[in-house]
Amino acid sequence: MIAISNLVVHAGQFELVIDSFTLPDDAWCIISGPSGSGKTLFLETIAGFYQPCSGKIIQNGMDITYFSPEKRGIGIVFQDYSLFPHMTVAKNIGYGLAIRRHSDIHNIVLDISRKLGIDSLLDRNPLTLSGGEKQRVAIARALVVKPKLLLLDEPASALDLQAKKELWDDIRDLFEQGGLTIIHVTHDISESNNLGTHKILLMNGKIVKTIKHE
Repeated sequence: MIAISNLVVHAGQFELVIDSFTLPDDAWCIISGPSGSGKTLFLETIAGFYQPCSGKIIQNGMDITYFSPEKRGIGIVFQDYSLFPHMTVAKNIGYGLAIRRHSDIHNIVLDISRKLGIDSLLDRNPLTLSGGEKQRVAIARALVVKPKLLLLDEPASALDLQAKKELWDDIRDLFEQGGLTIIHVTHDISESNNLGTHKILLMNGKIVKTIKHE
């Protein structure tokens, strides 16, 4: 479970104020709201890229408010993929395992790439991939270290309709297997209506509406 209370974050002149936000394990929360409402800042604060002025972020009973990003057990995927162009797909996916000096990188990378249907791409350079393929690689890289929480910042915004459908089908399948909690920022009305177990509306740096889907 992730629980946020009395959180205040400043980014330039913008202020994010989250009085209370709680999400249980194995939930998928959609965050919607207009541009400039603080959605990405909210994700990046949870990930540890921004330090709050006050408040707490509690994950599974542990205060992670001031943990560095790599110590939070959180994966994040942005809309621009952020893949390393000098590495193969396999090395991109296994990067987090490599810096942790994991002993079985090949088999773990192969397993997650099969689940996302990209095992045939492992020897390719990311620059040769389609947008949908790149985003699957980015998601595989985030998931391969088995994060407690996956943050998605509009990962399908640059994809065509078919690629979006395939991507969300893959993520839904992984989510339904259990053990994965997701917080997902989107501007897409279809994603907002058809994905997730919970939904919040963020405006002017504040949560103004919360919905739990039955």
